[in-house]
Amino acid sequence: MPVTQYPQALNHIAISVPNLDEALKWYQEVLGFTILRGPTELSADDLQVGNALQDIFGSEFKKLRIVWLSSSNNIGFEIFQFIEPKQVIENKQIEYWRGGVIHISITEPNIEDFVKKVSETGGRQLSKIWELNPEKHQKLVFCADPFGNTIEIYSHSFEQFHANV
Repeated sequence: MPVTQYPQALNHIAISVPNLDEALKWYQEVLGFTILRGPTELSADDLQVGNALQDIFGSEFKKLRIVWLSSSNNIGFEIFQFIEPKQVIENKQIEYWRGGVIHISITEPNIEDFVKKVSETGGRQLSKIWELNPEKHQKLVFCADPFGNTIEIYSHSFEQFHANV
């Protein structure tokens, strides 16, 4: 297999929530994401995508709602609401031992005010605000949206945080 000579671009992230309308409002008002398309309903009976959806989600899948959003740096963000069968809602700590996606992350220079906004709008702060590099005043914190999805907030870009500069 040939080695890729450049990093692949991150295309989008998808989350699942119990109420698409509430999530859409929250992600627009709190994170400032913009709608590209939707919301719309898709089902296993749909002639265009029904077979693909059942192939992806399994034969039990019947119906979902979805909206496509974009972040300020053009990373796509999909919000799914599974209607049939319905999403199982659990409010737990981060289940790092299960594998898979652990969190999404955004950049917000004013972490303190942002954490306050998250908490005031139904989300919650999961960790303390940590300043891991006091020389560069780089901070991070973990929060959850009102639907239990984990969001890490960096005060600086990923490159600024982790580059060996």
